[in-house]
Amino acid sequence: MSRIGDSLAGKRVLITQADNFMGPVLCETFAAHGAQVIADTRTMNGAQAGETAVREAGRVDVLIANLGIPAPSTRVADVTDAEWREVFTHIVDPMPGLFRAVLPQMVERGEGKIVVMGSATAFRGQKRTSTYSAARGAQVAYVRAVGTEVAPQGVRVNLIAQNFVESPMYYGPEVQALPAFQERLRREVPAGRLGTPKEDALFAVFLASSEVEFFVGQSIPFAGGWVS
Repeated sequence: MSRIGDSLAGKRVLITQADNFMGPVLCETFAAHGAQVIADTRTMNGAQAGETAVREAGRVDVLIANLGIPAPSTRVADVTDAEWREVFTHIVDPMPGLFRAVLPQMVERGEGKIVVMGSATAFRGQKRTSTYSAARGAQVAYVRAVGTEVAPQGVRVNLIAQNFVESPMYYGPEVQALPAFQERLRREVPAGRLGTPKEDALFAVFLASSEVEFFVGQSIPFAGGWVS
């Protein structure tokens, strides 16, 4: 009996920001499922970076758009144009280049998977997250539109809307040790804990697998019930 993820054996999987955010665990988990991982560690800071990553990768069966940046905690009245541009440059601007470069080859073959590692902050308001939430919301809207457009050509595009997942970028050991954070976790997350990096990566494997074809342009919360 085949298992979810068996279809990834031999598939060429391009993972961006492979050395930070969710990159390391994604690389490890996809490789464990037999994929040929192309770990791109360049800084994703615009459309050109995305285009270059795909061009250098060659054939790409699965694209994992792992795009992260430390989230500013600026009061909305104090957000500068520079902060806004910095966040969008790293989280939103690489996406058109990545998609523009990879979609033609996927459409030509009549198959392909794109999974964006996004954020549930696009779905629930939080104080002092206006810039970051706006950028993550732009990802959601883009995935919805592109996913709908390319699904008839056999390409599936979806997004994991994560929050409260253990990662050095957002919830490292120093954050977890704070009593205020532990209280927040108990108060806001019905699951009562952080998600593990492995759980998150396995969800990406699930969405990237050929066995799973019925998700189209969706942004799926992965946040322990923080949003549902």
